[in-house]
Amino acid sequence: MILILKGQRYCLTGMSAMKHKALFLDRDGVINEAAPRGEYVCSVDGFCMRKGIVDLICRARKMGYLVVVVTNQRGVNLGRMSHDDLENIHAHMKNNLAQKGAVIDAVYACTHGLDDACDCRKPKPGMLLAAARDFNIDLASSIMIGDTPSDVEAGKSAGCHTHLLTI
Repeated sequence: MILILKGQRYCLTGMSAMKHKALFLDRDGVINEAAPRGEYVCSVDGFCMRKGIVDLICRARKMGYLVVVVTNQRGVNLGRMSHDDLENIHAHMKNNLAQKGAVIDAVYACTHGLDDACDCRKPKPGMLLAAARDFNIDLASSIMIGDTPSDVEAGKSAGCHTHLLTI
């Protein structure tokens, strides 16, 4: 028997929470066009959705995947944009996708610099592990799609299947 309480599904047989599978997506280069090397998408004006991303997200959701964005955003640390700018970009992204039926369940962003001792900046798996705790995600049944080797390394370190987007 399944009990749904505040959006969380529980299996009453054995009283263990059911695990979810997730599609983890990097942002720049996967969801939107990446800025030229050394530059950053710092405002909604610079955010240009990639062709095919709406279809990918919609198909993943139909297959029962949660969709979680995990993105390094060092531009905040460098002072190229503020936390408010980043939040505006993510709200814009989520709203535009949702209007097309492509729902994002969560966005995790690491704003630390390269020399900061954090566990969230990819290639470390901290953002994926946090999402797994927050959403009861089975990482072994999940997929990480990114456009850099650090995205793939983060996914593998977390125990996910991975795919390097090369186009």
